[in-house]
Amino acid sequence: MSHKIAMLGTGLIGRFYTMSLLKYRGKEQVVVAYSRRAEQAEKFAAEFGIPRWTTDMAEAIRDPEVDTVVIGLPNYLHKQAALLAAEAGKAVLCTKPLATNADEALEMLEAVEKAGVFHGYLEDLVYTPKTLKALESARKGALGKVLWARSRETHGGPHSDWFWTKEQSGGGAIVDMGCHCIEIARNFIGKENRPIEVTCWADTQVHPIDAEDHAVGLVRYDNGAIGQFEVSWTFRGGMDLRDEIAGTEGTVWLNHWLRTGFEMFTAVGQGGYVAEKAEGDTGWLFPVGDEIGSLGYVEMFLDMFNAMDEGRQPMETFYDGYVVNAIIDACYKSAQTKKWEPVELKVWRGGEGRDLGAALKDYDEEHYLIKEERMPNGNLKVILKNKKTGAITQIIRE
Repeated sequence: MSHKIAMLGTGLIGRFYTMSLLKYRGKEQVVVAYSRRAEQAEKFAAEFGIPRWTTDMAEAIRDPEVDTVVIGLPNYLHKQAALLAAEAGKAVLCTKPLATNADEALEMLEAVEKAGVFHGYLEDLVYTPKTLKALESARKGALGKVLWARSRETHGGPHSDWFWTKEQSGGGAIVDMGCHCIEIARNFIGKENRPIEVTCWADTQVHPIDAEDHAVGLVRYDNGAIGQFEVSWTFRGGMDLRDEIAGTEGTVWLNHWLRTGFEMFTAVGQGGYVAEKAEGDTGWLFPVGDEIGSLGYVEMFLDMFNAMDEGRQPMETFYDGYVVNAIIDACYKSAQTKKWEPVELKVWRGGEGRDLGAALKDYDEEHYLIKEERMPNGNLKVILKNKKTGAITQIIRE
């Protein structure tokens, strides 16, 4: 089935989305583009062969040919666009973060569910080819129980003024990039596991803004796992996207951007764009062969529209966006109080009371296995815990 799309937003994200939509399935058509600036809307429509453009958001959404609305707008406009789409009975796909806070996100979720329209949360970084492959392995048990998921996104700062304006964005680096990191961790830890509490440090280290430009946080889940995020607008040298996932039986390291196998040195420059958030075009450069593919946009839209056609939910829905916003709200509170703060979820659709404690392995009837290690002399050292007494001992096998 082909779909006719209203693209709301003609900035960087709208460009990436449109590029993805026009090449990935060959079925979809963007039939109207919306921008707050007429000149930008007209130019964007001409570049991508979009038949109509407008500076009226409601007009774009209510266009009789449109069946799907894609929101690629500044954070403070997400709710307005989503409510209009729900009212018009249109499927709606919204960029990250879903909203500026959890209350707004919940209002959006309730609106689309009440209207019965398809809804998807466009969290591209959980759809990168590397991430999808790692998630498949994790879900097949390759890592055992996931204990710790660390996700890092850092660069020199976003590309538009509204990102830097707290009243329009909802915050700084946490709401901009922490949303990615939090959802990556949720996917590896398991969405059925409830986020319980967070602790977060955030500060404004470099830029003259009201929001934070650097933050580190921990999210504790009810199965004992920890999600860790590191986000910064103060990092020099491009964009650093990395994930590390550690489980009882294995580990995954993912590097999505700075070290992708394409490195080039030029003394004279290449005369233009290198990659998202690249700081220059001379010296050592790290171009990206397929930018929209590497960042997950292609697989993300494939899942969204296949789910729409198959009558199923996509991997990421507005509910996921709501949970992420609730975690972010707790992070901002923790950054102020300097304490662990609870994650307030008015709606929870996962499991309850799943704290599994330590992952215990039997060695024999009397002992748990703590660790086995082959020593430099070739001996095998086995460290054990007595099930009854709790005493820790070791045995050495030659």
